[in-house]
Amino acid sequence: MGVWWIVVVVAILAHTASAAVREYDWEVEYKYWWPDCKEGAVMTVNGQFPGPTIQAVAGDTIVVHLTNKLITEGLVIHWHGIRQLGSPWADGAAGVTQCAINPGETFTYNFTLEKPGTHFYHGHYGMQRSAGLYGSLIVDVAKGQKERLRYDGEFNLLLSDWWHEPIPSQELGLSSKPMRWIGEAQSILINGRGQFNCSLAAQFSNSTSLPMCTFKEGDQCAPQKLHVEPNKTYRIRLSSTTALASLNLAVQGHKLVVVEADGNYVTPFTTDDIDIYSGESYSVLLTTDQDPSQNYYISVGVRGRKPNTTQALTILNYVTAPASKLPSSPPPVTPRWDDFERSKNFSKKIFSAMGSPPPPKKYRKRLILLNTQNLIDGYTKWAINNVSLMTPATPYLGSVKYNLKLGFNRKSPPKSYRFDYDIMNPPPFPNTTTGNGIYVFPFNVTVDVILQNSNVLKGVVSEIHPWHLHGHDFWVLGYGDGKFKPGVDEKSYNLKNPPLRNTAILYPYGWTALRFVTDNPGVWFFHCHIEPHLHMGMGVVFAEGLNRIGKIPDEALGCGLTKKFLMNRHRR
Repeated sequence: MGVWWIVVVVAILAHTASAAVREYDWEVEYKYWWPDCKEGAVMTVNGQFPGPTIQAVAGDTIVVHLTNKLITEGLVIHWHGIRQLGSPWADGAAGVTQCAINPGETFTYNFTLEKPGTHFYHGHYGMQRSAGLYGSLIVDVAKGQKERLRYDGEFNLLLSDWWHEPIPSQELGLSSKPMRWIGEAQSILINGRGQFNCSLAAQFSNSTSLPMCTFKEGDQCAPQKLHVEPNKTYRIRLSSTTALASLNLAVQGHKLVVVEADGNYVTPFTTDDIDIYSGESYSVLLTTDQDPSQNYYISVGVRGRKPNTTQALTILNYVTAPASKLPSSPPPVTPRWDDFERSKNFSKKIFSAMGSPPPPKKYRKRLILLNTQNLIDGYTKWAINNVSLMTPATPYLGSVKYNLKLGFNRKSPPKSYRFDYDIMNPPPFPNTTTGNGIYVFPFNVTVDVILQNSNVLKGVVSEIHPWHLHGHDFWVLGYGDGKFKPGVDEKSYNLKNPPLRNTAILYPYGWTALRFVTDNPGVWFFHCHIEPHLHMGMGVVFAEGLNRIGKIPDEALGCGLTKKFLMNRHRR
């Protein structure tokens, strides 16, 4: 016992000694930019779009002093995929874990990176992610640890969609009666760069009707080419911050080996292309084994929605070929947007890597969450179990920490729905209500969440919804078509090697089963990662281990009822 304890202490001290504190001063403000060769206003971090990449190692502490220079808007940043163990107030979810940072104010985020992985950060107030507030957060293995993946170099591709309509106008349209839908994006961006009015593949008449792109030095929409050497293996880190689009990425003539998903290693498998939904991240390995005298297209196209957006393109440049040389054949064709069986088959190929923790065999609590599109006084909303979420003025974390009874409705939202509901047709009674109640769980219990999809308000349509959970990874136990059947569909669960994710896909007219353990005291958002859907109420909130929540900086809670509570406490 004594020797074991010494070994543990030495290991902890060695890990602590190797960790670093990485400190950043960031200012967020609007700048005029040309993301897709057309001028628009984007949110920048220190004058950069996308924001600066945070490159760190597991065990590091990140300190970001964030100053809001937006003049008229509040601000928060969510660190997507970071569990925030011991720092729930730093999760960056306005109305849930903190107050929005007012114009002119500075707020300090301080959190520790638990494990390696490919992540990103983005705005989580209103629809500021759509306005360009995002960047990459890459966590390498801790010093002294060995990366299990073998590769010679790496690239980071941050994928997003871009509209020419200003975001405040989009928000107004979504909140209007009748609703004015935002439409499909004008462009797909790769590392913040796209081409709306020209094409890198214009020489192929069957690929596009757009003219050939020509760029000048310093053009903000010029593609970032990936320069590679022959016969090497490269890790390509992919993250999707899209507001709406589901995407598919392919590299002409090259296979991709999927090795990581949402910051967790997976059993490697080879594919010609990869589907990536909003909120997801992956790592793929690419071997440069093609003709070294040629260059190759990297294509990113829209899936899951009828595409009205041109493919995004950039170039894989073998350094043995001129960087200016265009590929000799057309770019890969994006798979059919509505081939959902193909999409599901891709998801079902993802298994956890050997050595990953298995899920608990049984659950203690279960929620069955029906996703529906509804109306409130003629306004179009999204609802979960017939409740459309409206976060309160006082952040939930402050209300539960200081036991402020009036901060939100203490009655739990429905844990299921009426099973005679017909998911295949529009709702017969379309009206719903808003609510701000939350699901409260004991500490360290196993919870199953069944996401159930259904038909929208009009027509015969069921949409894809990528659901993201803050503060946790979960096991994706399975997918199914039609309505989930309790007592039957559990038999199809994968309890052997389900992938650990923080974002899961709910396919049209189907269900997705998730399992997680409430081992992270705090209050955590769980929501559709499609920006307008969340804006229209498509989310819920989980709370757990409330008596274990530690100290929260007063600056995180200086609004609503907590502001008055904290002022009174300081007077005593």
